Amino acid sequence: MRKAKPKKRQVLPDPVFGDVKVTKFVNHLMYDGKKNTAYNIFYSALEIVRGKMKDEEKSPLEIWKAALDNITPQVEVKSRRIGGATFQVPTEIRPDRKESVSMKNLILFARKRGGKSMADKLASEIVDAFNSQGAAFKRKEDMHRMAEANRAFAHFRF
Repeated sequence: MRKAKPKKRQVLPDPVFGDVKVTKFVNHLMYDGKKNTAYNIFYSALEIVRGKMKDEEKSPLEIWKAALDNITPQVEVKSRRIGGATFQVPTEIRPDRKESVSMKNLILFARKRGGKSMADKLASEIVDAFNSQGAAFKRKEDMHRMAEANRAFAHFRF
Protein backbone atom coordinates (compact mmCIF):
# COMPACT_ATOMS: atom_id res chain seq x y z
CA MET A 1 0.00 0.00 0.00
CA ARG A 2 1.19 3.48 -0.77
CA LYS A 3 -0.54 5.38 1.97
CA ALA A 4 -0.17 4.92 5.70
CA LYS A 5 -3.13 3.58 7.65
CA PRO A 6 -5.33 6.34 9.06
CA LYS A 7 -5.19 6.81 12.81
CA LYS A 8 -8.01 5.36 14.89
CA ARG A 9 -10.15 8.15 16.29
CA GLN A 10 -10.71 8.30 20.02
CA VAL A 11 -14.41 7.84 20.84
CA LEU A 12 -15.57 9.65 23.95
CA PRO A 13 -17.77 7.83 26.50
CA ASP A 14 -21.47 8.67 26.57
CA PRO A 15 -22.82 11.18 29.12
CA VAL A 16 -25.21 8.86 31.03
CA PHE A 17 -23.39 5.53 31.39
CA GLY A 18 -19.83 6.66 30.67
CA ASP A 19 -19.43 3.80 28.19
CA VAL A 20 -17.55 4.02 24.87
CA LYS A 21 -19.58 1.12 23.41
CA VAL A 22 -22.79 3.13 23.84
CA THR A 23 -21.29 6.07 21.94
CA LYS A 24 -20.23 3.79 19.08
CA PHE A 25 -23.76 2.36 18.93
CA VAL A 26 -25.29 5.84 18.92
CA ASN A 27 -22.89 6.86 16.13
CA HIS A 28 -24.20 3.96 14.03
CA LEU A 29 -27.79 4.89 14.93
CA MET A 30 -27.34 8.57 14.04
CA TYR A 31 -28.72 10.15 10.85
CA ASP A 32 -27.47 13.46 9.39
CA GLY A 33 -25.27 14.31 12.38
CA LYS A 34 -28.26 14.37 14.77
CA LYS A 35 -26.43 12.81 17.70
CA ASN A 36 -28.76 14.23 20.37
CA THR A 37 -31.76 12.64 18.66
CA ALA A 38 -29.88 9.34 18.43
CA TYR A 39 -29.02 9.48 22.15
CA ASN A 40 -32.68 10.19 22.98
CA ILE A 41 -33.79 7.20 20.90
CA PHE A 42 -31.23 4.90 22.55
CA TYR A 43 -31.96 5.98 26.12
CA SER A 44 -35.73 5.76 25.64
CA ALA A 45 -35.26 2.30 24.08
CA LEU A 46 -33.39 1.22 27.23
CA GLU A 47 -36.26 2.59 29.36
CA ILE A 48 -38.72 0.53 27.30
CA VAL A 49 -36.47 -2.53 27.77
CA ARG A 50 -36.54 -1.87 31.54
CA GLY A 51 -40.36 -1.85 31.39
CA LYS A 52 -40.57 -5.01 29.28
CA MET A 53 -38.13 -7.04 31.39
CA LYS A 54 -39.06 -6.13 34.96
CA ASP A 55 -38.40 -9.65 36.28
CA GLU A 56 -34.81 -9.65 34.93
CA GLU A 57 -32.22 -8.80 37.61
CA LYS A 58 -29.86 -7.20 35.06
CA SER A 59 -29.89 -3.49 34.25
CA PRO A 60 -31.09 -2.42 30.78
CA LEU A 61 -27.49 -1.62 29.79
CA GLU A 62 -26.38 -5.16 30.72
CA ILE A 63 -29.33 -6.59 28.77
CA TRP A 64 -28.29 -4.51 25.75
CA LYS A 65 -24.67 -5.72 26.03
CA ALA A 66 -25.81 -9.34 26.37
CA ALA A 67 -28.05 -8.86 23.33
CA LEU A 68 -25.10 -7.53 21.34
CA ASP A 69 -23.00 -10.52 22.43
CA ASN A 70 -25.77 -12.87 21.28
CA ILE A 71 -25.82 -11.41 17.77
CA THR A 72 -22.06 -10.99 17.34
CA PRO A 73 -20.79 -13.27 14.55
CA GLN A 74 -17.47 -15.08 14.95
CA VAL A 75 -16.85 -15.94 11.28
CA GLU A 76 -17.94 -14.55 7.93
CA VAL A 77 -17.44 -15.50 4.29
CA LYS A 78 -15.49 -13.34 1.89
CA SER A 79 -15.50 -13.77 -1.88
CA ARG A 80 -12.13 -14.74 -3.30
CA ARG A 81 -11.43 -15.26 -6.98
CA ILE A 82 -9.13 -18.15 -7.78
CA GLY A 83 -8.49 -19.33 -11.33
CA GLY A 84 -11.71 -17.99 -12.84
CA ALA A 85 -13.94 -19.34 -10.06
CA THR A 86 -15.22 -17.32 -7.11
CA PHE A 87 -15.14 -19.09 -3.76
CA GLN A 88 -16.82 -18.06 -0.54
CA VAL A 89 -13.90 -18.32 1.88
CA PRO A 90 -14.74 -18.43 5.62
CA THR A 91 -12.58 -16.08 7.69
CA GLU A 92 -12.56 -15.03 11.32
CA ILE A 93 -13.69 -11.48 12.02
CA ARG A 94 -11.46 -8.91 13.74
CA PRO A 95 -12.76 -7.89 17.18
CA ASP A 96 -13.51 -4.28 16.20
CA ARG A 97 -15.38 -5.44 13.08
CA LYS A 98 -17.36 -7.99 15.14
CA GLU A 99 -18.63 -5.20 17.35
CA SER A 100 -19.43 -2.98 14.39
CA VAL A 101 -21.25 -5.72 12.44
CA SER A 102 -23.39 -6.68 15.44
CA MET A 103 -24.37 -3.05 16.10
CA LYS A 104 -25.21 -2.43 12.45
CA ASN A 105 -27.32 -5.60 12.27
CA LEU A 106 -29.25 -4.69 15.42
CA ILE A 107 -30.01 -1.21 14.07
CA LEU A 108 -30.80 -2.46 10.54
CA PHE A 109 -33.36 -5.01 11.69
CA ALA A 110 -34.83 -2.58 14.23
CA ARG A 111 -35.42 -0.11 11.38
CA LYS A 112 -37.07 -2.84 9.29
CA ARG A 113 -39.65 -3.61 12.00
CA GLY A 114 -43.11 -2.29 11.29
CA GLY A 115 -45.00 0.64 12.81
CA LYS A 116 -44.17 2.35 16.11
CA SER A 117 -41.36 4.75 17.00
CA MET A 118 -37.71 3.90 16.49
CA ALA A 119 -37.21 3.59 20.26
CA ASP A 120 -39.98 0.94 20.42
CA LYS A 121 -38.56 -0.96 17.45
CA LEU A 122 -35.03 -0.84 18.88
CA ALA A 123 -36.25 -2.00 22.30
CA SER A 124 -38.12 -4.93 20.72
CA GLU A 125 -35.05 -5.95 18.73
CA ILE A 126 -32.84 -5.72 21.86
CA VAL A 127 -35.24 -7.95 23.82
CA ASP A 128 -35.39 -10.45 20.94
CA ALA A 129 -31.60 -10.50 20.62
CA PHE A 130 -31.27 -10.97 24.39
CA ASN A 131 -33.59 -13.99 24.15
CA SER A 132 -31.60 -15.38 21.18
CA GLN A 133 -34.32 -14.83 18.62
CA GLY A 134 -35.35 -12.20 16.09
CA ALA A 135 -33.95 -11.11 12.74
CA ALA A 136 -30.52 -9.93 13.94
CA PHE A 137 -29.90 -13.28 15.69
CA LYS A 138 -31.05 -15.10 12.56
CA ARG A 139 -28.55 -13.09 10.48
CA LYS A 140 -25.72 -14.25 12.77
CA GLU A 141 -26.89 -17.86 12.52
CA ASP A 142 -27.03 -17.56 8.71
CA MET A 143 -23.48 -16.16 8.60
CA HIS A 144 -22.22 -19.07 10.70
CA ARG A 145 -24.14 -21.60 8.59
CA MET A 146 -22.68 -20.14 5.39
CA ALA A 147 -19.15 -20.30 6.82
CA GLU A 148 -19.72 -23.90 7.93
CA ALA A 149 -21.02 -24.88 4.48
CA ASN A 150 -17.93 -23.40 2.82
CA ARG A 151 -15.41 -24.79 5.30
CA ALA A 152 -13.84 -26.82 2.48
CA PHE A 153 -12.43 -23.59 1.02
CA ALA A 154 -10.83 -22.44 4.28
CA HIS A 155 -7.36 -23.24 2.89
CA PHE A 156 -7.77 -20.31 0.44
CA ARG A 157 -7.63 -17.92 3.40
CA PHE A 158 -5.89 -14.62 2.67
